Amino acid sequence: MFQLPSLFKSFRSSDAPVGEHASIDLPSVEIHDVETAAERRPRTLKHLLKANHVNHALIYHDLRFHNHTAHILGSAYLLGATHEHLNEVYDKEAEELEPWRDAPAEVTREDWREFLGRREYQRAFVDFFEDQLVSMRYDWKQLLREYMFEGKEPLVNGLISGLAHPMIHLGYAYELDSRTLAIEALTGASCFYSPLHKYIDDLSYVRRPTPIEKTTDLLAILSKVRNDKRFDNLYDHQSGDISLVFAKAEDALLEYWNAWDLSGTSTALKNVFEESQRLAAALLVATPNPGKGRFDFFFVHLLTSSHAVRILLPIVPKKHHVGLLRQWWLFALAVFVARLRPSVDMEVVEGYKAEGKGWRDVVHGALKGEHALDAHFVKAVRAFKVAEETWGKKEGLWEKAALKFVREFEGWGGFGGKGVEGKKFGYPEERY
Repeated sequence: MFQLPSLFKSFRSSDAPVGEHASIDLPSVEIHDVETAAERRPRTLKHLLKANHVNHALIYHDLRFHNHTAHILGSAYLLGATHEHLNEVYDKEAEELEPWRDAPAEVTREDWREFLGRREYQRAFVDFFEDQLVSMRYDWKQLLREYMFEGKEPLVNGLISGLAHPMIHLGYAYELDSRTLAIEALTGASCFYSPLHKYIDDLSYVRRPTPIEKTTDLLAILSKVRNDKRFDNLYDHQSGDISLVFAKAEDALLEYWNAWDLSGTSTALKNVFEESQRLAAALLVATPNPGKGRFDFFFVHLLTSSHAVRILLPIVPKKHHVGLLRQWWLFALAVFVARLRPSVDMEVVEGYKAEGKGWRDVVHGALKGEHALDAHFVKAVRAFKVAEETWGKKEGLWEKAALKFVREFEGWGGFGGKGVEGKKFGYPEERY
């Protein structure tokens, strides 16, 4: 049953709307200059990120799996991992990765957009963006400005494609001040470019009238989604293939997408974003587990992509702030439906007994526990920690969520049907 406790109360604003380019003012997280730092730990991270970039494809296993090496290395480093542990992480990840394969052809400045969405051109995109970086005198932020954020239908508006991995990767590029990761983020955004970008690029989707009362209360919206029979019988098992939601129930989905009220002032939008981060955490730790000790593999992507939005908001051009929130919400709604619309019970977090444990134990579990080499596990811990650093303790909500997650985690589940379980996971979505 959905309930809206005080920590999840709705934020409403009586302020006048501020238009399509409303911005959200957040302080930046600390930026770590690993490219030029002299100390051993950041040097180790820099070299390992470069080794992964040179030796291993960004997309592998029939172009269905994502290379998460940069994500877990970055998360572990930011949580305080030693250089020895970073090397251990790299060696473990490298065991199952694949070398680069030549693309069918090169891409050029004149035709690069013609190859968007074609994963087999990943090597060509890497070469292209590296060539462009040279022409810009290695100013990778200028490279991102031109190819990620500018022009008609910019890549930034499609970052949730591919389970939001391009969005996550871009966050690490900025936080680690890494041109290597910037190249990979551009490549990922290019290779996984999908029809999802149109919902941000084409404002007619946003301006559609909706019969759903607009609100900033996301849990209330999801409660209505749970009871909407238009989403019944789309899936016969929990799925990660969100394309079916758009193919079979687009109108219904967009009604709820447009029900999220993003018309407030900058201060109001900041509060709205905070609530969305709480929702991301709740979907991972306050929904029924897909198996004893197992957490939903697809919901963790909602948490880590929300974390990426938090990293990006203080950095990217303000005209894209609301678009990033709308992208995440579209992704969250589609995943929620594909996961068969589970109930959310915040009492399991609010009433969680810390028993004297805290962040020190959480971080210890992420860096030295039995799951310290699981990329998604470590990324989730990092997301919880930054959320508290951003929003404050909130009666220990974030710490309790992190403790529950670390203590109970035994692996990922929720694949169902033909999903792949094991050390690496296949993503059933082909289009999105």
